[in-house]
Amino acid sequence: MPYRTERIENLLNEGVRDKVYPGAVWAVGDSAGVRATGTTGVLDPDEPNVRMRPDTVFDAASLTKILAVWASIGALWEDGVLDLDAPLGTFWDEVTGHPLGTVTARQLLTHTAGLPLRAQLKSLYGTDVAAIRRGVLHEVLNRPPGQAVEYTDRAALILGYLADHLSGQPLDQLSEARTWRPLGMNTTHFGPLPAGIAARCAPTELDQHTGTHLKGTAHDFSARLLGGVCGIAGAFTVLDDLAVFLRYMLDHTTAPGDVGFGADWRAHSLTVQTGGLQPERGLFWHPASGTTAEQDVWVHYGFTGTGMWISPAQERWAVLLTNKLYYTRDRQPLTDVRNAFRELAFD
Repeated sequence: MPYRTERIENLLNEGVRDKVYPGAVWAVGDSAGVRATGTTGVLDPDEPNVRMRPDTVFDAASLTKILAVWASIGALWEDGVLDLDAPLGTFWDEVTGHPLGTVTARQLLTHTAGLPLRAQLKSLYGTDVAAIRRGVLHEVLNRPPGQAVEYTDRAALILGYLADHLSGQPLDQLSEARTWRPLGMNTTHFGPLPAGIAARCAPTELDQHTGTHLKGTAHDFSARLLGGVCGIAGAFTVLDDLAVFLRYMLDHTTAPGDVGFGADWRAHSLTVQTGGLQPERGLFWHPASGTTAEQDVWVHYGFTGTGMWISPAQERWAVLLTNKLYYTRDRQPLTDVRNAFRELAFD
């Protein structure tokens, strides 16, 4: 099926016109590479002559959960270091004897661990990084594990701590060593970004303290509180790096041998792992709303306006990067655009 480039461009241009986002960068491709791509709109409405570009840097927000946490946990699983179904307390002293010790990594990855539903790090644990880690790992559960699918950022934060524990490396170093640099994702970094790269970054929400839009500093408060690096958010990336990442997920034959996760982790993750519980989840990925099992489209979104999709059955992937948070926290306008974009990219 040909890629519907003109219809995608019209859709995304309408989003700029309707102020859903200042601008967007997008691509659709397969295991061979990018098949269609484009840009629309401006980087910053205050600078209308500066257009969105293919190399615009975006605050990845929750895409960090895939690019850093999911990929790193997959590397540890494929190395044989991590058993997804072993209670964490059987091998992790920090949680032994605490409620989290009864939870498994699989339950964290499927949001069935029964964790508290909000991070609320500063209000609960203060601003000391060690105290936050201790508080998160020793917190009581919201419900017994395995009873319900309840999304919470804490799952990614805890898995980031787990990856740190098992590898002996902080999450940023582990991500770079096992995923980003072996794949050639050379513009993907945790923030805050140096000035030269931040200048290419799409601004997000207005910072009430400075009176300027955040640019090169993570929008997510937890990421900022933890110095820019955590499992919840904090990574910055570009279209080309995401294209390389998603292409690798479909075709491993030309990838470097030192990439941490491979075909087994990809295949395992992009299957329903929640039994009869709803909504259905894979391992951090979830089926795209409105798609069928035959279409086999999996998605992950970021709060700032980022998103990526992959379909092993169709051997196709898609990326849509926007800075919708520049205008609003209202999710519905971008949700409508995302759904229409996905239909054009995969249906």
